[in-house]
Amino acid sequence: MRSNGFTLIEVMVAMAVFGLAILALVRLEGAAVRGAGMIDEAMVAQLVARNVALDAMTDGAPPPLGRGDGSEVNGGRTWRWTRQVSATGDPRVVRIDVAVANRAGQVVGRLTMVRPPSTAVTRAFVA
Repeated sequence: MRSNGFTLIEVMVAMAVFGLAILALVRLEGAAVRGAGMIDEAMVAQLVARNVALDAMTDGAPPPLGRGDGSEVNGGRTWRWTRQVSATGDPRVVRIDVAVANRAGQVVGRLTMVRPPSTAVTRAFVA
């Protein structure tokens, strides 16, 4: 006798396969959301690092050598930054390293810039 339809075993196997596929998709979605959050956090931290470094670059006088720190609100979040200014081979040129940390204290953004002599900066903006 031939029947049209599925047996109970076939239905249960199909449901198990479908369930596994759904679980994989849910995990994939969670990973994508976490990844987007991490990218957003890193992007805003890089913007904060760039702002801090550009403040030191465009100030009339070179920043003092050594370490400085502070905080800035950007993107609705408070970011802690640390700026390290160190000498280079030329006494008129300084290296500026900025590290930005999130609320948990994890460094999520870094930036290094070199401040050229102020005459070079002036010429670059005048030209």
